[in-house]
Amino acid sequence: MPARTALEAQREATVREHMESENRLDLDTTMATFARPRYEIIATGQVYDGAAAVRAYFASSRASFPDQRNELVSLRHAEDAVIVEFDLLGTQRGELLGFPPSGRELCERVYFDALTILGQLGHGPT
Repeated sequence: MPARTALEAQREATVREHMESENRLDLDTTMATFARPRYEIIATGQVYDGAAAVRAYFASSRASFPDQRNELVSLRHAEDAVIVEFDLLGTQRGELLGFPPSGRELCERVYFDALTILGQLGHGPT
């Protein structure tokens, strides 16, 4: 296996710091890992662009799931990216999309949607 490059090591350290600081609820550190704060939730089409929007997303998601945390499953390097697979865990203690707290735990693992990619390229639904 080839040795990691300095760029791969830097990218991996940034991703790990981002994930770990989310778990610690250290939002300032999380925000510092972004070149430009932005979250895109592909499954719902939600986009949180800019520091204020990303902070609002964190506040909302933590209000619904105060114990929300991620557990790393796999981390891989690509030429221009770091690909991370993780379980998103938490217990619904607050309202979510108008639904009252259930007290139930969730475990979510999300993968990309190829149709979304095709749509963004003009080859299918958007």
